[in-house]
Amino acid sequence: MPRPTSAAHRARALAGLRGRSVNFTEDEPHSPGGEWNFDTHRCFLAREAPGPPEPGGAWDIARALVRDYEFSDPDRVRAVYDGREELLGRNMLLEGRFYGLRFDMGVRVTVVIDETREGDRRVWGWGYETLEGHLERGRMTYEVIKDMSSGTVEFVITGFSQDDPALDPVLRLGWRLFGRATQLGFYRRCGARMHELVQARLADGRGATGERRHDGPLLAPSDARPGPFERFALRIDHPSSGRRR
Repeated sequence: MPRPTSAAHRARALAGLRGRSVNFTEDEPHSPGGEWNFDTHRCFLAREAPGPPEPGGAWDIARALVRDYEFSDPDRVRAVYDGREELLGRNMLLEGRFYGLRFDMGVRVTVVIDETREGDRRVWGWGYETLEGHLERGRMTYEVIKDMSSGTVEFVITGFSQDDPALDPVLRLGWRLFGRATQLGFYRRCGARMHELVQARLADGRGATGERRHDGPLLAPSDARPGPFERFALRIDHPSSGRRR
């Protein structure tokens, strides 16, 4: 039967991620015969003057939005994390919503990027890897990139993934039928949402916001609200058994 979500449940589920490990090895995605999807999704956000990112400009705003996971479509994926933790090494409980079901799945931030590439591309971002119990196995990276020669600012999602072979057969069939389309649609919606948020903040002059901090679990994006049918959704905690076949 449906199980409602509460602040206490989120806190317990988030704490439980500490004992979970990444559910794939570095060599698996590049081994022969593996059924892995490799994705890159790019979205134009705005154009600044050529040169380093402008304080309070598009790149600066987009960096803050990516840092706080504000780009996610809250109707599809929300994240819970401890507002006291640093970004690198942070555990995040993802709440995925698909076709009346809600999947609670863990990820861990394993890389933070802050660099200049190829001499003229200013990059900031971070990436997570999936933990035991996730629907999928893989890595996702979210980056804000400014081409300092042209001034173009982009949001770029890259990653690789596959459905976890240890999934319950019924869930695996459903994910095989609908998961890929849902995944690609989520990337597109994240890009569109980032563009909307950056343009709105440029228009009203708000600029970049300070990092969200809290003595306990935070829900992201910050505008996520319970839906009218939230209490009727069937919640499935960590849908994969974690056993390898």
